Amino acid sequence: MATTPMVLPNQAAAGNQNFDGVAPPPMAAPPPPGTDMTRICFRDQLWLNTYPLDRNLVFDYFALSQFYDYTCNNEQLRLRSIRPLDHSQLLKMTGIEYLLSEVTEPHLFVIRKQKRDGPEKVTPMLTYYVLDGSIYQAPQLCNVFAARVGRALYHISKAFTTAASKLEKIGFVNVENENTAPESKVTKETIDFKELKRLDHILASMQRKLPPAPPPPPFPEGYTPPTAEGEKSSENQQAEAQPPVDPIIDQGPSKRRKF
Repeated sequence: MATTPMVLPNQAAAGNQNFDGVAPPPMAAPPPPGTDMTRICFRDQLWLNTYPLDRNLVFDYFALSQFYDYTCNNEQLRLRSIRPLDHSQLLKMTGIEYLLSEVTEPHLFVIRKQKRDGPEKVTPMLTYYVLDGSIYQAPQLCNVFAARVGRALYHISKAFTTAASKLEKIGFVNVENENTAPESKVTKETIDFKELKRLDHILASMQRKLPPAPPPPPFPEGYTPPTAEGEKSSENQQAEAQPPVDPIIDQGPSKRRKF
């Protein structure tokens, strides 16, 4: 015969309390998302197959991701059954909120996270975008600048390294050429001097072995060779042919007598 378990009065009154009489703690909200989650991507294909992704449902889809902060003002509006992106209601609240800034249905949705301190005082914090059903965090502007500058510095340093290696090779070749040039000059000068002496010795020995030079051939008939007196007479004729020199014109300005 089966018996039913006895229920103690305190357990029946406690409801879902444990055996120690202490109620379990309520489920804590997930921690707020971090500031740098650019390497994380969220996509729920089951939700995308069930619901259309448009401006009315994109926030509900974004709330499923790890980028969503449950302490935001939009979550409070959802708990009150108010449209979470109602701008008129968000103006009355302060704190963190999400705003749908740009929409290109059905491919691109840009959601901006900002902190509201008043109706007209808003501080942008982060930006997220939904691209073809996948949610990403947009990198901050400082990170973009740092990445671009780092990439530029990498390419500049690589270019300087390549140029330095090529200049080192050119300098090494020049140094070798400079080192070998004096040696080659010295050797060339030494070889030329020895060759000169050797050629002089050969020419002198050949001159001693050769017979004396033959006499010059006779002049043709009717030709009289010039003599020294004839050369002097020709020079005198050229001097007489020159015009006389005017002492006033050709001798320059006259000099004054000194007293």
